[in-house]
Amino acid sequence: MKNALLHTLKKTTLALALGAAVASQAASATELTVYTAVESDDLQKYAQRFNQAHPDITIRWVRDSTGVMTARLLAEKDNPRADVIWGLAATSLLLLDDEGLLEPYAPAGVEKLDPKFVDQNTPPAWVGMDAWVAAICYNTIEGEKLGVPMPTSWEDLTRPEYKGHVVMPNPSSSGTGYLDVASWIQLWGEEQAWTFMDGLHDNISRYTHSGSAPCNLAASGEAVVGVSFAFRAARLKSQGAPVEVVFPSEGLGWDMEAAAIVKGTQNLEAAQTLMDWAVSREANELYNEGYAVVAMPGVAKPIENYPADIVERMIDNDFSFAAVNRDRILQEWQRRYDGKTEAR
Repeated sequence: MKNALLHTLKKTTLALALGAAVASQAASATELTVYTAVESDDLQKYAQRFNQAHPDITIRWVRDSTGVMTARLLAEKDNPRADVIWGLAATSLLLLDDEGLLEPYAPAGVEKLDPKFVDQNTPPAWVGMDAWVAAICYNTIEGEKLGVPMPTSWEDLTRPEYKGHVVMPNPSSSGTGYLDVASWIQLWGEEQAWTFMDGLHDNISRYTHSGSAPCNLAASGEAVVGVSFAFRAARLKSQGAPVEVVFPSEGLGWDMEAAAIVKGTQNLEAAQTLMDWAVSREANELYNEGYAVVAMPGVAKPIENYPADIVERMIDNDFSFAAVNRDRILQEWQRRYDGKTEAR
């Protein structure tokens, strides 16, 4: 009886000790608030991998589309709520840097990245993670049924047979939508680009607030053509959706997902740890599970449903132009086309 009681007391003492240790670890863990526009179905995977490497840091994720997150960060300029931005368009980070919202930091190993994925200031205000590239989702079943052919170019989308069958992201709320508009202007110049968008607008059934939504709508048959991005298009096709991934012949707009520390964070050391991990080979291999172009050379392996020459098809993107002219371009776009934007 006495031995049994002693054994029970030892087990209870051990359990209490373990519980206290866990509680102590939880209490000592640093919490970071991270703003992101990373696709929802990848965010959990990213979080899990980081937590495995750094269990002493917990992250409170705040996610929305690129335009919404950019506007939120600007609105919070005088009272920042985020510690780190992880997975927001580089054009947005250029804008935020101009507003003095970013804390420069050179992550450990940043010299191993392709220089075009790193802010040119020393130390850099932001670093790139991967590139997302414009593409079109075309529903083969609905297209055949409705007599809407598969497009091969951007210009095809202005033809009469596409009227009412095209869905595109609103560039004010979607980074994908903005990279489309900014890239068309860079491809053709302002006058021709707006003429093209006038013709495209005639055929648009609605503008969405999400860059992935047009591909999702095409995959489900709610639209024939969705102007979206290659990651979503390729993944849906791999999952068996009746879509073809179209890479328009004129060239592909693109932007980088990038990361930065928010100036004024009270958790600078933990924020730097996250940035160090974000540029690591492990992280770049993770990005390559969905994106064909990543920041670290030699890491990227071919992705199903992407063309082998995807890099050659990407336009020579002027990120500074896209950032500096963002407000002006969006105001003009809203004046012309916002009436077809879906309600939130």
